[in-house]
Amino acid sequence: MRGWRIRRLRTRIILSFALVLVAGQGIGYWLVDAASSRNARGQLDQELVAGERVFARLLEHNRNQLAQAARVLAADYGFREAIATRDAATMKSVLQNHGERIDASTMQLLSPDGVVQAQVGRSGEAVAADPSGGFLFRDVLDAARRNGTASAIVSQGLHAYQLVVVPVRAPLLIAWVAVGFEVDDRLAQDIKRLTDLEVSFLRGRSAAQTGGDRMVVLASTLPGGHRQALETVIEASAMPAQGGLMELAGIHYGSRIASLTGEQQPPVTALLQRSLDDKLQAFQPLRNFLLVLALSSVMLSMIFSALIARGITRPLSLLHEGALRMRGGDYSAPIEVPQADEIGMLAASFNGMREEIASREQEILRLAYLDGLTGLPNRVRLNEQLEQAIESARRRGATLSVMLLNLDRFRLINDTLGHAAGDHVLRQVAMRLRQLAPAGATLARLGGDEFALLMPQDGASPVPPAGLASAASESTHAPPDAARFAQMVLEVMKHPVLLDGQPLDVGASIGIACYPEHGADAGTLIRHADMAMYGAKRGTQGYAFYDLQFDIAQQDQLSLLGELRRAVEANELRVFYQPKIDLAGGCTKGVEALVRWEHPGRGLLAPGLFMPYAEQTGFVRHVTGWMLAQAISQCGRWCEQGMPLQVSINISTRDLADEGLPGLVGRLLAQHRVPPALICLEITESSFMQDPERALKTLREIDVLGVEISIDDFGTGFSSLSYLKRLPVDELKIDRAFVMNMLDDADDYTIVRSTVELAHNLGLRVVAEGVETAAAMDALRAVGCDLAQGYHASRPIPADAFQRWLLQAQWGLATPEIEPGIQPRKRPTTGMSPSASTRLNTSRISAASAPPR
Repeated sequence: MRGWRIRRLRTRIILSFALVLVAGQGIGYWLVDAASSRNARGQLDQELVAGERVFARLLEHNRNQLAQAARVLAADYGFREAIATRDAATMKSVLQNHGERIDASTMQLLSPDGVVQAQVGRSGEAVAADPSGGFLFRDVLDAARRNGTASAIVSQGLHAYQLVVVPVRAPLLIAWVAVGFEVDDRLAQDIKRLTDLEVSFLRGRSAAQTGGDRMVVLASTLPGGHRQALETVIEASAMPAQGGLMELAGIHYGSRIASLTGEQQPPVTALLQRSLDDKLQAFQPLRNFLLVLALSSVMLSMIFSALIARGITRPLSLLHEGALRMRGGDYSAPIEVPQADEIGMLAASFNGMREEIASREQEILRLAYLDGLTGLPNRVRLNEQLEQAIESARRRGATLSVMLLNLDRFRLINDTLGHAAGDHVLRQVAMRLRQLAPAGATLARLGGDEFALLMPQDGASPVPPAGLASAASESTHAPPDAARFAQMVLEVMKHPVLLDGQPLDVGASIGIACYPEHGADAGTLIRHADMAMYGAKRGTQGYAFYDLQFDIAQQDQLSLLGELRRAVEANELRVFYQPKIDLAGGCTKGVEALVRWEHPGRGLLAPGLFMPYAEQTGFVRHVTGWMLAQAISQCGRWCEQGMPLQVSINISTRDLADEGLPGLVGRLLAQHRVPPALICLEITESSFMQDPERALKTLREIDVLGVEISIDDFGTGFSSLSYLKRLPVDELKIDRAFVMNMLDDADDYTIVRSTVELAHNLGLRVVAEGVETAAAMDALRAVGCDLAQGYHASRPIPADAFQRWLLQAQWGLATPEIEPGIQPRKRPTTGMSPSASTRLNTSRISAASAPPR
């Protein structure tokens, strides 16, 4: 218990007071004397520091007066007129008169480029110019050019000046005025009267003058003998660099040195001094008093120390209790310390800190749960609200809906108009959704362009805006309120968002998941709503409720992505070939190689079931490499058998970005001894448009090999004809969407005919896909199409089946030629090729200008 009391602050304070006083009595008088000496030196240092401040302010005051006087001169109309007319006599007279009024030591008029035009001085030496007639202190003039005016203490010979440079404008800069006061004994005496310090101005000599960097006295307030002693100290280089104690004529002076010119050479400094002996003599009565005070204070020390300790420790105990409450999270009760001293200030600071921490915690909680852009709750807040709503619905046996909304064209707006436009769209969409949201619903922004709505089914039904039909189609998979609200949102989103008067069409897709039918926890409901949203993007209704098929389809995608890598290694991929019929000769001129996946559990899979996923993951490059190797190898075998068929192979967007693709094709051609013209690589318009420059570089390298290039699905993309004329293309393939309906749709027929004409005018070969009837083949032949491909001739079949078909079909192999059977057209360099008119067969085209209805 006794040890615990010794550790208390109150006990330590009392003991400390007693020990200090006892130690002071035991040490004796010599400590008092030492303390007095230190105190005297401390006061001396403080006075020197204070005097240095006053000295600096006085110099600043002089500078301001000097600058004001210079500005008055610069603003004088007659002076500016004399400058403008270059009246040298008038300029010098004005300088002389103004200098006498302000008692300036030097007045100089400088041209804008720094050449001295006129100067006058007091009886002393005037500030000179450099040998070229320029202003001697160029750094001061440069500072004035940068800042509009400049001031500095400069030196010339054995004189120093406080110099100010100001501009003369009328209204443009026509000259500079430099005004200076000499730093002399009169200035030193003025400073002494204000600071009660001895002041000496010193200037460093050049090495040529003294043999080293020495200093000389320019002006001083010291008496004659002390001044001579100072010069002796300076001559002996015994003066401290930063000031300190210095003995002059038997008197000890405390000193401080202030630099007045900064880094300018030679430097000008001020030496401020005060007699230490006078300060020590003033402390002699204090030494005697301290001795008596030390003897009498012992008796009262214990009493006063106890009172002081109690006054300190009690408020500290209150502060400790308040800190413990704050650590526990209680910021409600303030700390009451009824004192107005430092401890009271500390208590007030504690209370201010308590209020600030409480305010910041509230702000942190607000930012943690709200989206800063729209002011809506964020994902964290939605998850909490959803968990609470699920718990409440579970207790009451109620239902609720989670709706996830994603903007359809938001990325295009962001990329085209910038993020500021995207933020404006998000705020407008949030405002519309907030107006539509029913009472009791929670509207949140999950991030990006995704919004979510938590809508309990026992809440108020949404009220459609004026003019919007309130009828909603019933859904067998969810309550009607969710469907009605989704239709209302889609209807509102049909109205464009205005940005600076420009309408922005922003569509939306909505996915809906319901509790408890589609999930029993928050994470599952949001995930299922997200799946439904992507299902809505694929559909046409604009919104969709969660369906188990979405989950199955997603699992199938993940499963296929994992199995596709194994399929290449396990040789499960197959190459099928579909013939391309020469419409003019009625024979087979080539084939298109198409990939199939012989899945061990799902059977034969078409490329549409797995290639999109391979595109997304980048694995398509492996599939393309495998296809190139298989198709070029088969082409080589056919050549050895006397069947020079051109083989077309599809390549993807990622393949066009592969810089190693041309090298791979070249190695395979050499390995299997295949003529390059027998290989045709097919690309789509959209794949080229993603990165046109890189794709164009790859295609040109392939063209150099002699391999032909075809544009597949022509007419369905968004590419420009300006790109088409730059591409090293040999063939266009008209998309099946136009060919299949060309006999029944005049627009499709016109598109097909125009595409054939365009391609022939560009010197390109034309292939029509999706030819399923003899009538379609005849119509294509009539418009001048070169090749036809489709089920009418044959479905895609394996290589061995294709060879049997070739022997039995009416479109047999063409007579072998020295060069490959399909010759590329030569693209004209300017205008239409000479053979274009004969190739177009204009008589047949005009005879079949419109399809039958």
